[in-house]
This record gives sequence, structure tokens and C-alpha cells, in this order.
Amino acid sequence: MKLSSTIPPDMEINTLRQAYLQGELSPEAVFTQIAQQAEHYEAQNIWIYRLSSEQLQPYFARLATMDPKDYPLWGIPFAIKDNIDLAGVRTTAGCEPFAYVAETSATIVQKLIDAGAVPVGKTNLDQFATGLNGTRSAWGACLNSVDTNYISGGSSSGSAVAVALGLASFSLGTDTAGSGRVPAAFNHLVGLKPTCGLLSAAGVVPACKSLDTASIFAKTGADANTVLACAEGFDETDPYSRANTFSNSSRYFGQRQGALTIGLIPEQQLQFFGDEQYKKAYQQCIARLAGSDVELVEIDYAPFNEAALLLYEGPWVSERFIATESILTNHPDAMHSVVKDIVRQGEAPRATELFKAQYRLAALKQKCVQQLNKIDCLLTPTAGRLFTVDEMLEKPIERNSQLGYYTNFMNLLDMAALAVPTSKTEAGLPFGITLASHAFTDRALLSIAERIKPFIQLGELANQKTVKQTDTIEVLVCGAHLTDMPLNWQLTERGAKLKQTTRTAATYRLYALTGSAQGKPGLVADHQTGAQIEVEVWQIPSSEFGSFVADIPSPLGIGKVQLEDGQMVSGFICEPFGLQGAKDITSLGGWRNYQHSLNN
Repeated sequence: MKLSSTIPPDMEINTLRQAYLQGELSPEAVFTQIAQQAEHYEAQNIWIYRLSSEQLQPYFARLATMDPKDYPLWGIPFAIKDNIDLAGVRTTAGCEPFAYVAETSATIVQKLIDAGAVPVGKTNLDQFATGLNGTRSAWGACLNSVDTNYISGGSSSGSAVAVALGLASFSLGTDTAGSGRVPAAFNHLVGLKPTCGLLSAAGVVPACKSLDTASIFAKTGADANTVLACAEGFDETDPYSRANTFSNSSRYFGQRQGALTIGLIPEQQLQFFGDEQYKKAYQQCIARLAGSDVELVEIDYAPFNEAALLLYEGPWVSERFIATESILTNHPDAMHSVVKDIVRQGEAPRATELFKAQYRLAALKQKCVQQLNKIDCLLTPTAGRLFTVDEMLEKPIERNSQLGYYTNFMNLLDMAALAVPTSKTEAGLPFGITLASHAFTDRALLSIAERIKPFIQLGELANQKTVKQTDTIEVLVCGAHLTDMPLNWQLTERGAKLKQTTRTAATYRLYALTGSAQGKPGLVADHQTGAQIEVEVWQIPSSEFGSFVADIPSPLGIGKVQLEDGQMVSGFICEPFGLQGAKDITSLGGWRNYQHSLNN
């Protein structure tokens, strides 16, 4: 088969992968065209360094020894923010005197290479990852992919623009205050800010070491999930690394099904900083969601915003001072003037100020978590305004702070977040929203984004597998665990919530088993003479389900029970041997009626 000389315009991972598997395209051809396109976009200051054809040859030679079917990123080009190490290439963090040649690749970079990905190069950034705008670099301001009069967003500016312009299928950024989300919004991309610790920080130049995370830019949520699956994993060389949970694994990515409640910021707490186009784009997005089968509820944004202010107005700026102290001491003139002004503030705070800030943060986090517990995710604009380059340079600190209004609190509150592109503004500029929730909800957020994509992007829904909510498990009860019954506390004290009162399908019989004064309920399937039985369905936190099941006495157990609407849920069932001497109470229609009959 003749190889194609033109790479797919969308550069999505699955598109390239299918072309590779069908023998229609080679990685060499892809990188040749990337090099040609990169020259065309040279004035946008995307790259600090691109690998030469000679440096790429070992990667291509290695691919030749690998079966593409066995490597999910085989031949996929990716870009690396230049505060993340790539073996044999300089890491600058946007500051020439700081530069060093990395002896080994960062853990996440090596994992991606092991999965078959090939690095294109190192991308421009706001110096030392300090900024959300993309203008604070000795390599020049990285310009927006849609309109070069506008900022690209930072600090992961080049990483976002490279993907947006088709110079990479995905890229790595970092995100302490919003650097993996704001550039995504401004360049019409998906930007995943994972749970802190989910991606190793080994080989990543820190900004605020206790709050940093690497981030992922991609064209789609499916691509972001694929990259996350290849890059994640506990790393004992990173003291902040955390093992993932089973319910947050890649197998739980798909299109979210079932009831969905999304939290919104009240209108009086929204900020668009004079950008009427962004305000209207957000309002239109919410209006479309309101017309879907999603419940929208308002939350109080005040504690989230107060937490956000602690990041730069509180003592955490001292971490930025620690990360850059050697340059600030030995090469102060090499630091961007705005970055220097920000970082210098970190030398002043005392330990007492840090503890006071931590106490306040703990109080705020408690208020935020209580609200998050009532919703599936929080939805905000990713940024309130898209500034021109000139506007940003005019008021670099004030306007950068405004860019962080919806992003700065996330890592302080230990939340996962996902920036998602929506329909563009009336002027054709990118706009996006962010979904956020507790730590280790990365796949849930990606799946919710798949669910709402047709409404917020006015596009067709991709053919995606469906997934259910994973932080709770539905349990059907038919006896002493019913509301106001003696064992209901075993549910409520574990944080379970009543979902519905309903009946089974007409294929069950209910018995009062021997062994106690009033017996135990035994629900058994009977497709010939069965009837409908009154039951309740409760949602119990997944973390408490095991202890709940462990307390269930024989002959009872948990199995699948069919409801009257045909839905199958986990619920109480009885083993056949338990029916010896039992009383058939099916005609009473349920355990509550049986108890009433005993008392009368």
C-alpha cells in the first residue's frame, strides 16, 4: 500500500493510530510535515527547542522493533513543556542561566516514550511556570493559535499552541494555579489537570512543589484519557506521588449515564472583567445544558474564591522563591521583571503566617467539600476574559490575577479539574468551561464531559462506551434496612442516601425467615408465581460498601434484583436453604406491610 504524504488534519491519537495500523502512514512522514509546519508558525514562539532529524532517528529505529498494536502511543508525536526533563536535551524553565542538560527523562516522559510516543521538542512557557498568560518568556510571547493579537494563556503556552496548530497530537504542561487549563480554553483544547500526585513530578522543575502537577493538553477527552493511562502510576522517587484508586482507572472512562447534578456559580459571583463576548458564550452554554437532562444547582463560590486568593496573596508564594532562589541570588537580571517581582515576595512570610494560612485553608476546604458532596461536579468558566497581548502587557499582574479567578483554588483544595472547549464566541474566539470535583475523580470528569459534549459544543456524540457513577453503589433493601426500620442505621451511618422507593419486577416472592422474633426477610426469584415486592434503593459510598456487605448474616447475601422498570440493581437475596420453615408473605406486598400485620 502506498504511504500517504499528508498527515490527518486533526492529529488525534486514534486517527493517527488507525493510519499507522493500516499501513497508510509512517511516523517519519508525520514528523517531516510537522517540521515544515513548525517553520510556518515560527513567529508564534511556540518552541524553545525542537529535536533534529538526527535526534529523532533513534526513536524511529526503536519503533521499527515494536508492534504498533501493542503500544497505544506508537509513533504519536507529543510536545513537552520546557520545565520537564527529556534525556539529552536542555531544560531551561524559560531562563537561560538556569538551563541544564537532563541526564534522564522525567518519569512521565519516559512512560509515554515507553508507550511508543515520540517527542517533537520542548515548548515555550511563562518563565519558571509563573503566569497564566504566555507573555513572560525570554523566547518571546507565545501567541494565540486562533488570533495572534491575543494571548495564548500560560504558563504552559507553547504546549497548548503546539497541539492546537497540529504540531503534536498531545502535550505535557504543568498546572499549579491554572496553567493546564487557561491555555486549553484560549486554544480550543481539552486540558486535564489531574489529581495532584497522580502523575509523577520526578524530573519536573517545581514551581510550588507541594501543589504542582503535570497536565495534559489534547484535542479530545478520549485522547486525554489515553495519555493519562500511559503516564499515571505511583513513583517512589516522587515524595508527593499517590497511587490511583480502582474507581478512577481508565476502564471507568466513557459517557456518563444516570442522574447528573452539576453545580454552578451564582450570577452575582461570576466575573467576566468586561468581556461581554465571554459572558454571552457562558450564558449560552448554560442555557443549552439547562435544556438537557442534567440538574443544575447553585453553590456558594465565596469559600472557593477565598481559597484561591491564598495562593498568591498568602505564604505559598514562598515555594516559588525556594524553587528559583539560586537564579534570584546569582543571576537576578536573567529573571523576567514581573516574575522577579512576584517571586521576591516569597522571601518575607514567616512560618507563623504559613500555619495561620493553613488553618484558614482547612476551614475553607471543609465548606467547599460539603458543597462538592452534593453535586457530581462544579462547572465554571475556565477564564473570565481573553486579553490581547497589549492588554496583558499593560497590566501584567492585575490581569494575570483575573485569569486565575476560576482556577487558583483547585490544587490548594486537592481537586481534579478538566477544561473543556465549548462553542466559540460570536467573534470566533475560543471559550471553554471547567469541570471540577474531589481528588481521584479524573475519569468521572472526563466521562461527564463526554455526556454533555453535544450540548456545549453543538456537535455529534462520539461512539463511546457508557459508564456509571463510581463513588457510590446502589443497594436494594427489602426488610429491616428500609427507612425507619431497625437496621436502617447501617445505611445512614455509612453516609448512604435514599434514591427511590419502588417495587421489584413481578418475578419475586418474599418470605419471613426463622431465626428471630419477627423473622428476617428473604427475597427469592420466582418467574412462574412471583409478584411485585415493595423495596427501596439506596446509594451507599463505594468505600463503605464492603463493610456493609460483611455484616450481612447467612442465609442472606447480595445479588442482582430486577426492578419494575427493568433495571437490574444489587440487592438483598436469600439462599434456598434459608427457606426451610419460612413463612411466605408475598401476598402482603412487602416487609413493611408484614410488620404492620404483626402489630395488629
